Amino acid sequence: MLRRLHIGTLTLLAASLLSACGGGTDTSDDNKKTPTPPAAEAHPLDLTLLHINDHHSNLDSQNKKLKLTNAVGQRVEVNVDAGGFARVATAFNDLAAESKNVIKLHAGDALTGTLYFSRVGQIGEADAALMNTVCFDAFTLGNHEFDKGDTELKNWLDLLNSDECQTPVVSANVQFGETSSLHPSRAPGLVQPYHIIEREGQQIGIVGLTVADKTKSSSSPDPDTLFEDEVKAAQRAIDELTAQQINKIIILSHIGYQNDKQLLAQLSGVDVVIGGDSHTLLGPEALETYGVGTPSGRYGEALKNRDGDTVCIAHAWEYSQAVGELKVSFDKDGRVTSCQGTPHVLIGDNFAINNTPVSTADLQALKADIQASGFLRITTPHTQAAAILKPYQDKIEIYKKTEVANAPVELCSRRVPGGPGSADYGRSSEACNAEGSVSVRGGDIQQLVAQAYLDVANQQYGGADFTLQSGGGVRVPLQGRITAADVISVLPFDNKLWKLMVTGAEAKAMIEDGLDAVYKKGGSTGPYPYSGGLRWDVNVNKAKGSRASNVEVFNPASATWTPLDEKRVYSLFVLSFNATGGDGYHTLKEVPAERRFDVGVQDADVLQTYIDSLTTDSSGLPSLQRLDHTLYSTKSFIGPATP
Repeated sequence: MLRRLHIGTLTLLAASLLSACGGGTDTSDDNKKTPTPPAAEAHPLDLTLLHINDHHSNLDSQNKKLKLTNAVGQRVEVNVDAGGFARVATAFNDLAAESKNVIKLHAGDALTGTLYFSRVGQIGEADAALMNTVCFDAFTLGNHEFDKGDTELKNWLDLLNSDECQTPVVSANVQFGETSSLHPSRAPGLVQPYHIIEREGQQIGIVGLTVADKTKSSSSPDPDTLFEDEVKAAQRAIDELTAQQINKIIILSHIGYQNDKQLLAQLSGVDVVIGGDSHTLLGPEALETYGVGTPSGRYGEALKNRDGDTVCIAHAWEYSQAVGELKVSFDKDGRVTSCQGTPHVLIGDNFAINNTPVSTADLQALKADIQASGFLRITTPHTQAAAILKPYQDKIEIYKKTEVANAPVELCSRRVPGGPGSADYGRSSEACNAEGSVSVRGGDIQQLVAQAYLDVANQQYGGADFTLQSGGGVRVPLQGRITAADVISVLPFDNKLWKLMVTGAEAKAMIEDGLDAVYKKGGSTGPYPYSGGLRWDVNVNKAKGSRASNVEVFNPASATWTPLDEKRVYSLFVLSFNATGGDGYHTLKEVPAERRFDVGVQDADVLQTYIDSLTTDSSGLPSLQRLDHTLYSTKSFIGPATP
């Protein structure tokens, strides 16, 4: 096909045609021109693509547990400081210094997920500052870049381009509305369908893609900003590039791993897909052996496009934990001849076993095992990046001490309802137990968290019909003056929220899963289900699958409760932990990929956003009150029968 024609051959053909027509360079004294240098003869080319995706405002490092081999040959659990954007910056610098023809890419969802996104500086300011320590050659828009609307996205892109980096932003399928701050008439050239770069005199096209349906339904783009079908938009961009005789084309995609594989098989002319959105870990099976995670496929796998040509595909996991290094070789005609690479998982060297620093002998053994893994990379945080991050870290610490709400009445904590002597009864304060409402309906703070998810989902994330929060995930009650740190203490696990499309029958089974996880033999109190927008009666003495009855869904249009329709499809806002089967929610784990969307926002930040929306009281702070009892998900409760 034309895109694979030798570029030097095309140049020679053009020169021959000009000569045959009497054309050529005018060299008369009256009209002298500088001769056009001949195009470089096409030749094989090796590229090194360094990339991340879905860092989601995770700028700090985190403690990680790995399984490493100690001095006596045992694989043991080892704690180590890992990830963080300062390590990402070091990895990009060091890996770039080791290779030639490097291209640095970010496959989207830089934003949303931690307090850095919305609680310090401008929206996404800290992310832009840290990204500019890398200077990416291209960045594609993820769905979460639209969480605060087009105007805030425009402001953030201006921050991203506020220094010498001037990061090119690409998305071929976004169509900004007439009133959008990012419409080409207002922001010309700020977002382009593709970007062209040059290595060794050869041009490479980088086409951006943003996941269409999820962005429109689960984020907050302007109403008239639309997202075209990904395949159609990608092929159009590729065709424009090949028309310019560019025969090396990278799709920088934020549509998810499985979607990427389907996409590339339908496209003509694509060579590489660097992806994001699905937070997919790719690499050898040993990633699981070492306790990193379970890989979903090979890193740098060679697949086939519509033409039958080789396409390399790579993702680089999530949350500033890994940097992908994909090496791609092209022949002189622009065809891929090989794909290989490594997902570098970034760690420190401050190892501890059972909270005790390791011995010298163990340290040597651990480092040898890390070297043998091929993917664990001991990385020192980048000094400049760490210095840039420090003022934002300090602001986060100040923010955590800031009073953000007033709770005049105790928001009681109780995982499960039940009277004196029942499971978890002692969790509530003496005053809450004396009131008795927690014995009928469960914890006030648990219910408020579930309602907060619903209200914020309907304000910012495309809406939800109901939510799920397991009782054990909400850790402490609240009363009096509340700081931001207190809010984080309520939800301390840094879980992210997902949106699942579930049938009514699946929603009923979800409730039954949670109840069974509590009341089966050997069960625990943590999984007890709380929901905003969904309520039911409980009789734990019934058989599994029939403990919940009279399930109702709240209809906001009529402000009434209506029976759950088992055939209807509903939108569920839920923690990723439960969505993947945690706490025994097996029904949610089986919801297919096409009906689950990673919203990516942090649970504690959603609760804080809900608090920020409340009316202030005489203290000048938002007033955090108990919900009306009609909103509690447990309408009535019959506990275990007394033997």
